[in-house]
Amino acid sequence: MGAQLPEAEPHVATSALTLAPAAGEPIERRRGWLRSLDVVVPGAVLAFLLFLFFIWPLIGPVGRPTGGNILNANIEPWSSGHILGTDPVGNDIWSRILYGGRSSIEIALTVQLIGLVLGGSVGAFAGYWGGALDLVLMRVLDVLIAFPALVIALAIAQSLGPSEFHTILALSFFSVPAFARISRAATLRLRERTFILASRLSGTSSPRVLLRHVAPNILPQLVTFGLLGMGVIIILEGALSFFGLGIPPPDPSWGNMIFDGQGILSAEPRLVLVPSVFLFVTVLSFNLLGDALRSRWSAL
Repeated sequence: MGAQLPEAEPHVATSALTLAPAAGEPIERRRGWLRSLDVVVPGAVLAFLLFLFFIWPLIGPVGRPTGGNILNANIEPWSSGHILGTDPVGNDIWSRILYGGRSSIEIALTVQLIGLVLGGSVGAFAGYWGGALDLVLMRVLDVLIAFPALVIALAIAQSLGPSEFHTILALSFFSVPAFARISRAATLRLRERTFILASRLSGTSSPRVLLRHVAPNILPQLVTFGLLGMGVIIILEGALSFFGLGIPPPDPSWGNMIFDGQGILSAEPRLVLVPSVFLFVTVLSFNLLGDALRSRWSAL
């Protein structure tokens, strides 16, 4: 009997361990699929929108967004060659929606890249070295963050004049301080980690530590914050264009399309409704994707 027990116990334990994952595997797979939907759905919507904005005008039957003929004004939707009809000056609405979305994405992406590079670098330097440098830089950024973003953007755009480049400059004043705060907070958490201390004690220079160890570890947080901020920048760009300080007419922007359509809202609600829906779906998709990725990476 004493010789048989050691053989039976491992056999029973092995069988239990073998059967348990097999019984629970389909449930875990279903849970994993359901958890991935929060990334897949907004990601698929954004991929489809980006295809419409950047690829479809190159391969599909899309007219010019400007230079319409007044004789073709106010054509009804689903007419020949005009899916959404035309506006009061004869421009194709579908074309203006696509090119306006392209401009919004380009501006928001450029602003967020500027914020990630400049703000992320400033925040990482401040958090890594600390001391007086950290104090001075953070107080300056605190002052910039204290002002309402739209007020700053309006003031800068008003002084520089309406253009896509000036819109990017104006909105970067909102993006850079925000990225710097996120970068500094993440760097402060990393600064006392064992692998950072080991690199410093081994004689690795500070710039090399920042590039090889700090930057890769804070990048996921900055990218997630950038996705969440894309929606905010798109809304701010739309607001500037609505007030005539963003992309100047006749170039299309969702903001100036909404402004142009508000005067005849009761007669032609599609002129306001269509760009508003695209603006809402785009911003919501960026927010949902950014929030889902933040939850995933924070759990790692």
